[in-house]
Amino acid sequence: MKKLLIIGGIIVAVFALLIVLNNASNKSKLADNPYGTDDLKQETIDQLDDENYQNIILPDDLQEKVESGEPVTAYFFSPICSHCKAMTPVLMPIVEDMDVDLVQYNIYEFEQGWEDYLIEATPTMIHFEDGKEVARMVGNQPEENIKTFFNDVVLK
Repeated sequence: MKKLLIIGGIIVAVFALLIVLNNASNKSKLADNPYGTDDLKQETIDQLDDENYQNIILPDDLQEKVESGEPVTAYFFSPICSHCKAMTPVLMPIVEDMDVDLVQYNIYEFEQGWEDYLIEATPTMIHFEDGKEVARMVGNQPEENIKTFFNDVVLK
């Protein structure tokens, strides 16, 4: 019986240590995050140091840009979306190579984006000009489609 209690105590201590280490890791990742809050879902916290997700825009900032009439291209993604996880590593090097200003909207954290921008699926890329949507690309797209979208719509 003593052995069972000792083993059980060790297991509880290991789990407690894992929780403490995970909380410490999350706390360091949350320092200076672009979301303006520490109340983020774990999947978003896990992406904070991913180089492919470094141009995050907050809902009010996107709305302000759109309403100002300046051209803006927004990429709506979710950290739990398998299609987003596949497309983003293809998309971001193209964005850099073509010098496209692309803002990233985390619809998982800011769910009002589904209704505000009539998003039906992620990933979705929308280009706005003069306060209106000009073009939209939905779903995981191959490199050539992304380049065509940027050339024909964003960089025209």
